[in-house]
Amino acid sequence: MPTNPTRAAHILIVEDDFASRSLLVSYFEKEGYRISEAEQADDLPTRVGRDGIDLVLLDINLPGKDGLTLTRELRATSTVGIILVTSKGDEIDRIVGLELGADDYVTKPFNPRELLVRVKNLLWRARGSSQGAGNGNRESLCWHFEGWALDINKRQLAGPDGQLERLPEGEFKLLQALIDHAGHVLSRDHLMDAIHDREWTPNDRSVDVLIGRLRRKLGDNPSNPQLILTAHGAGYVFAGTLS
Repeated sequence: MPTNPTRAAHILIVEDDFASRSLLVSYFEKEGYRISEAEQADDLPTRVGRDGIDLVLLDINLPGKDGLTLTRELRATSTVGIILVTSKGDEIDRIVGLELGADDYVTKPFNPRELLVRVKNLLWRARGSSQGAGNGNRESLCWHFEGWALDINKRQLAGPDGQLERLPEGEFKLLQALIDHAGHVLSRDHLMDAIHDREWTPNDRSVDVLIGRLRRKLGDNPSNPQLILTAHGAGYVFAGTLS
């Protein structure tokens, strides 16, 4: 992802509704961002790499390839920020989107100022971690556990085999919260507060979705987990040994 802090971030808005897309383009251009737009983006992974895109605002319901398909394809090749734009009735799609690697989502109708805050926060965190990765003089803060290492500055998980992966925002926040309170049960309410900068509802399953993704990445068998345990009726607890 481009990380030059002296240039305006480049945002790609993929939205097939002309009125909604025009509103978003106008709003973010007034805020000083460089904006590209499309009503569909079947070549999204290629376009993101070619055009130096920093963040994608991606509507789920698109002609051609839908937003979930594009999220999966994009996340397979890029760590670019992805914010899904969904409708109120798209709860299952939102969950699937998070499972596929989206960083955040907003629900129509949305408050443009709230969306701006989400965009700024995601860009700031993504650029900050990338700058940290390129700064040889900056000491990295890492958690080490069971052969794994989580680099806080780079938002990067290193496996026992040396393979590196930069975690999406939600996964990173959740794993950091669990490790910060290793050995202590954290309620779903606590974890929801840790991973979301929004109000949430009691039936929001984001935590459970992200726990499942983290377990798969850590090779933690969901039927017999050893690192992230379920405290039934209470929440989750990190049981790995820190070193």
